[in-house]
Amino acid sequence: MNILISNTTDMPIYEQISSQIKGLIASGELSPGDALPSIRLLAKELHISVITTKRAYDELEKDGFIYTVSSKGSYVSDTNSGLIRESRLREIEGLIEKTAALAGMIKLSKKELIEMIDLIYEEADENG
Repeated sequence: MNILISNTTDMPIYEQISSQIKGLIASGELSPGDALPSIRLLAKELHISVITTKRAYDELEKDGFIYTVSSKGSYVSDTNSGLIRESRLREIEGLIEKTAALAGMIKLSKKELIEMIDLIYEEADENG
């Protein structure tokens, strides 16, 4: 499991971890029943506090993405794809709202913003 922590974002580290694990589940890279690294191991690998990793796992468990078996570990839940999709849609909506606010600050039109999105999609398609 490859999780990257960025110090240049405003997003708390526990949210970065939980968001990336949700992404791995949504993409199918993590399947129901797959074991997650232990809290201590992940904290050690990421050079962060065990408390931060535990908070990320607690959030994932609260949202139904993982479950924990005492003395065994944490596993990916058999979540329905609708739950994952809804979670991602909420994230996208939040990002679009922030993007629209930033665009408004520099008087970027909706048409110009959509053109930027089209270019990003075209570049992504070209890069595979």
